[in-house]
Amino acid sequence: MKNKSVSMEVINRNAAGIDVGSRSHYVAIGQQREDVREFGVYNEDLSQLLAWLKANQITTVAMESTGNYWQSLFSFLQEAGLEVYLCNGKFTKNIKGRKTDVQDCQWIQKLHSLGLLSSSFLPDLATEQLRTYCRHRTSLLETSAMTTQKMQKYLRLLNLRLDIVVKDVCGLTGLQIIEAVCKGETNPQVLASFRHGNCRKSEEEIAKALQSNGRKDYLFGLQQEFDLYKILQAKMEQCDVAIAKLLSEQIEGDETKRALQAEAKPHKKVNKNTPKNMDLNQLAYQYFDGVDLMRIEGVSHATVIALMSEVGCEGIKKFETSKQFTSWLRLCPNIKISGGKVLSKKIAKGSNRLKIALRLAANTIGNLKDTHLSDFFNRINYRKGRIAAISATARKLAVIIWNMIVKHVPYNPPSQYLFMDQKRKMKLVQRIRNKIAKLDLKPEDVGFAMN
Repeated sequence: MKNKSVSMEVINRNAAGIDVGSRSHYVAIGQQREDVREFGVYNEDLSQLLAWLKANQITTVAMESTGNYWQSLFSFLQEAGLEVYLCNGKFTKNIKGRKTDVQDCQWIQKLHSLGLLSSSFLPDLATEQLRTYCRHRTSLLETSAMTTQKMQKYLRLLNLRLDIVVKDVCGLTGLQIIEAVCKGETNPQVLASFRHGNCRKSEEEIAKALQSNGRKDYLFGLQQEFDLYKILQAKMEQCDVAIAKLLSEQIEGDETKRALQAEAKPHKKVNKNTPKNMDLNQLAYQYFDGVDLMRIEGVSHATVIALMSEVGCEGIKKFETSKQFTSWLRLCPNIKISGGKVLSKKIAKGSNRLKIALRLAANTIGNLKDTHLSDFFNRINYRKGRIAAISATARKLAVIIWNMIVKHVPYNPPSQYLFMDQKRKMKLVQRIRNKIAKLDLKPEDVGFAMN
């Protein structure tokens, strides 16, 4: 019996593979040892790396998305005109055996030259800049939440039970009382006089909860945390200004977007953590070229800003179908079949900020009544539970958003629920109408007499 040889066609002939590291990058342009070189991470080293690639006529490069060490090198090579593939690390794992940096970069180069690697999704530069501002703001918000919890702790230790008499310690009433306590005020009646008109508790009840034990060490900790809280709020306001400026620059450069006017939505609740000094309803309407995402029930300002910063208007159009978009979000089942038998239909592990925002919006939809999406949520909730209903509704939201932005289909939910036989009847009627229009049939052609 003759030996059979299996060969794979080389797709990318001038390809290189890079094993990205924190202190050095290993670059392979072939499978021989002399085809591998190590470069540093300084700007001068990156220039030498680029010169070596161009000297060997390399036109495309593949690298792993290792931490955030890849970002500088990726931008440097992309600006130089090379085609750069950023690959998920699980798709570039080498076969079992010895693992070295040299073997890793050669393996990446081999896979890329054979066309076996696909590039990860990356937003455009404007969306990436907006994402940096929004993610930094989220980080400040999380730190501010931790500071709030520490202030509540020191208030309890001082026996100032502000958390019982007010709904939000960092609300209008709570912040004024905390500021007065930090300045040395101890009289409960004076502290209770800072009560805001929206507070449900009376001044007498608030005064009963604000009788301090006078511990100076706890008061010192409260003062430190309150100062830090004010600094974080000021930093968040600066982030809001930067976000508004960047969005305005993108919109002002397009006359078509600038002329769009969104419909006011007073029913949409504005959370206190929403970016200030900007009308996100209007900005989002202009940013997405007249697509009114805020019309969708459950979609809030946080959902819209997450979509704008994580994917962007042009980024979502890179997904050819809504199925690809939901798969990237990991909101659809990962079906595994072997021997004709379905082994698993679970949703793949992993998350991103946009998926979290859509799930939060889906959870909000579950608390609504008499809407199209809330009816859908309740049907899934009845059969499979709330967690499955949140995932299914988040996926439905992703499909609706993709169709609205990519296909410019306005959100027009059906007014009533249709059962399965009714849906089938409507689809059958629509197919018959399409056939009649395609064949240009008349009633007399099919034997129907006109009355």
